[in-house]
Amino acid sequence: MSKMERPFDEELKFLKERLMEMASRAEEQIALAIRGLKDRKEPLACQVLDREEAVNQLDIEIDEIAMRLLALRQPMATDLRFITSAMKIASDLERIGDLAVNIAERTLDLLTAPQLKPLLDIPRMALLAQEMVRDALNAFIAGDDKLAKDVCERDDRVDQLNDQVFRELLTYMMQDPGAIARAVDLILVGRHLERIADHATNIAEDVIYMVRGRTIKHHIEEGRTSGLKTCAGGE
Repeated sequence: MSKMERPFDEELKFLKERLMEMASRAEEQIALAIRGLKDRKEPLACQVLDREEAVNQLDIEIDEIAMRLLALRQPMATDLRFITSAMKIASDLERIGDLAVNIAERTLDLLTAPQLKPLLDIPRMALLAQEMVRDALNAFIAGDDKLAKDVCERDDRVDQLNDQVFRELLTYMMQDPGAIARAVDLILVGRHLERIADHATNIAEDVIYMVRGRTIKHHIEEGRTSGLKTCAGGE
């Protein structure tokens, strides 16, 4: 009995390990991009650009592993949900990596001009988004739908900070037309961080699907009646 089960278990473990490696790299990309922006260090922004390919390669590898398992093992029930969720999560992590690259590119633009203002809310947003990504993956590995729900609920805080950043930068643009280009770049950084949080929310929703066997993305009323809050903001 164990001859077929043991290799399959090992393959699932390997898939999980590669996904965690990808998550770690994506989270590091966010941290590097924001440090480069906050500390005004071009080499950090360039590191983000240089490391993009490694995240993309992991996305391809995870997709290939998952497709092979689906084709050869024909998994059922929990294992099937695990594998299909892993594929979707890898796609979200790849987009998170892309968004970190977008932030690094905005940083390189901003470094060509004097700093517009001290950065406070954007680093807070980045920290929240990083924690959401980390906890969403921890929830996936542990099969913890409660932690996944908690990740969903944090998305509102990132949205609030993004609105705050937008309003403040809009004031700078109205007061000084010379600040418009820099303010727009920072607004885009805030938007990219908001999207990272949305992708973390997507991952958390996939965890809830994996654990409970049903999706909550488009069942708002069902979420209310069951006591499970529907995650906001994910796409």
